[in-house]
Amino acid sequence: MTLLALVLVQVPMIALTAVMLLLAFALGMVFLFPPQVMMVRELAELNRRLVRDWTGIDIEPPYLPPPLPPVPQADGMYRSERTLYRTPRVPAWNNRWKWLVSDPATWRDEVWLLFDPLVKVVLLPVLVLFPGPGLRLYGRWSRWLLGATAAGRLAGQVSHLRRTRNLAADSQAAEMRRIERDLHDGTQARLVAIGMTLGAVEQLVETDPGAAKALLAKARDASSETLTELRRVIRGIHPPVLAERGLADAVRALAMDSPLHVTVDVDLPHRPEAPVEAAVYFAVSELLSNAARHGDADTAIVDISTDGADLRVTVTDDGLGGADPARGSGLAGIERRLAAFDGLLALHSPPGGPTIVIMKLPKVLPDHWAGNLPRMPRWKSVTVMLLWATAWCPTFPQGLVAAVFKIFGVEEKTWFLALHLPEPWQWPVILGMVSLGVIMHVMAIRIPAAHDRGCFMAEAQPGKPWCP
Repeated sequence: MTLLALVLVQVPMIALTAVMLLLAFALGMVFLFPPQVMMVRELAELNRRLVRDWTGIDIEPPYLPPPLPPVPQADGMYRSERTLYRTPRVPAWNNRWKWLVSDPATWRDEVWLLFDPLVKVVLLPVLVLFPGPGLRLYGRWSRWLLGATAAGRLAGQVSHLRRTRNLAADSQAAEMRRIERDLHDGTQARLVAIGMTLGAVEQLVETDPGAAKALLAKARDASSETLTELRRVIRGIHPPVLAERGLADAVRALAMDSPLHVTVDVDLPHRPEAPVEAAVYFAVSELLSNAARHGDADTAIVDISTDGADLRVTVTDDGLGGADPARGSGLAGIERRLAAFDGLLALHSPPGGPTIVIMKLPKVLPDHWAGNLPRMPRWKSVTVMLLWATAWCPTFPQGLVAAVFKIFGVEEKTWFLALHLPEPWQWPVILGMVSLGVIMHVMAIRIPAAHDRGCFMAEAQPGKPWCP
């Protein structure tokens, strides 16, 4: 059967995988790790297809979604942890490395590759004598190691929802920029036409007052239409100050243009992502507009701060109060805008005022902005140090070097444990030593990677800060 014939590919793949992992983690040739992982994944996917064809058992791929392509910051640079790059090549490679090394399915594939040939040999009599039950049993084994776990499905769903949310927010921002272009092309043309009309009026005012009066009426009508159009689209314009200088300066500029006396207090160590900035900016703009038009307010206070990974915005005005989202005051639109980020809006607006609006966008900021990322426990740090300090011994002198001595028949046994054992035990001990060394190297990588997995996956986007 094809499943059994796959062993002919798996055995040399095991040797190649062992060599590439050793070179990647023991000798620092990390560029070999991603292609090694992808080769094993291709082989695992082939096995899934064969199991589905022969047994009808559908094995869902367990891999976490790949990171999004790097995007430039406002200054055009690309960030990878604490380093800036002019091109996205290095950040993309770093993101891909973190994605592969922190995905549990990567290491489950490696375990499957190592033990699957042995499982097939053990099940060979059952597969020959009782093909149906044997294939079902092998299918269960494959699904156990190669199938998606509940945690993997949940992580995939969370990643998908986050990506969908960002796409929706990006689409909204793109639509706002489109409106800005329409305003530039449409309203500007109207204003130019009004200017030309007024120029004609200057020429006709003395020679043909009647025609000049008619042109002035047309200019007045055109200005009224232009003003109406401006009022309709002004709320949807993406202000350049927001894109160029960030949320803090954009809100301060908004306060200067407001008819109210607005005090702005912003405490943000870094800029949030562009969709988050846009959502907060337009929400604050709508609230200040409501306070001036409907609340008859004189002063307002805008406070933007962080609460761990949450972004918190409070807008307070001294208006008449009585704000109600059900009465079409624009609050419902703000709630819909915040919903794209799982945001919440709390309103306190008793009759007579004041009106207090609190907006909270959860988990839109990196955790370490608040300095509360949990560090790896001391015992884990000591374990990792011991693994790195001792993994070389079973890998090289007791494993690979002993194997070379064995292959070439070198009589010198020195301190190679396997060579002092009886002949039938020498190769099993050598292979065991190499396997032990590989496992120790993998554990030395996996312990800190598992500790920082959430940080790695959350910060796959460039421009997000590093994890300690």
